[in-house]
Amino acid sequence: MGERGAKRSRADRRRFARGTKVKETRTDRAFIAIAYVLLTVFLLVVLLPLLNIVASSLSSPQAVSSGRVLFWPVDITLRGYSEALSNPAIIRGFGNSIFYTVVGTIISLAGTVAIAYPLSRANLFGGKAITGAVVFTMLFSGGVIPMYLVVQSLGLLDTRWSMLLPNAIGVWQVIIAMVYFRTSIPEEVYEAAQLDGASELRILWQIILPLAKPLIAVIALMYAIMQWNSYFDALLYLRSADLQPLQLVLRGLLIVKENGVGGNVAEQLKRRELADLLKYSTVVIATIPMLVVYPFVAKHFSKGIMVGAVKG
Repeated sequence: MGERGAKRSRADRRRFARGTKVKETRTDRAFIAIAYVLLTVFLLVVLLPLLNIVASSLSSPQAVSSGRVLFWPVDITLRGYSEALSNPAIIRGFGNSIFYTVVGTIISLAGTVAIAYPLSRANLFGGKAITGAVVFTMLFSGGVIPMYLVVQSLGLLDTRWSMLLPNAIGVWQVIIAMVYFRTSIPEEVYEAAQLDGASELRILWQIILPLAKPLIAVIALMYAIMQWNSYFDALLYLRSADLQPLQLVLRGLLIVKENGVGGNVAEQLKRRELADLLKYSTVVIATIPMLVVYPFVAKHFSKGIMVGAVKG
């Protein structure tokens, strides 16, 4: 009986694995329906403003300024993009944003790994105290004015370094990397490498980092998005127009639109209409790089999130 029962149990499991449907209760169906409704509402809340921005960027200046554009272009034209791509300030700001994003992400990744890897090792002397000090900075910070004074005293004001160094390392990213190194890399890997005579730096470079590609993708995307959208730091530390990122250029377009410009009424109206169109076109241009980069890291990004969720 015991053997027949075991065979029957295995057969039941095979039938279930082939696609036996589980009967849903009324509560389950209600929960799923509510979840779909909420997700649809959230999707519309996010999607509709994006559709309005894209439609406005493809419409005529008069249609945009008069408020006739909703979710579909009116008097379709590419004038907004041609004006944006021929504007020296926008091109310069776009190049600055790419520089800050690429270089800043590399610096942030290097600093994050340099802090997280030693803290993930159980044999680090004083590791718990250092980890506590790192976490403490998440709860309390000096504030804007002390940070500005530090940047000023280091001579970084109105330099590219002011966009790269002050907020180069995020504590949350350090914690994610530390947990990943501690839980996802087997201790036997370290022991085998040490028996072969590998140094800690060689273990990190040749063994740990290749195994941590999902982690690198997650953290790199976080830092890249943060750097690309960096606005407040640029507003505080940068004065020269040659160093300003695309976000400050977009702010300048908004100021022109709200405050107006000199000249007669007709000329002022045309400038405002063009500023409106440039605003939407620049927003679309500023969004494209992140949309282009994401598909290349999406697989590693999803895997890294799942690993952290399961083992963290």
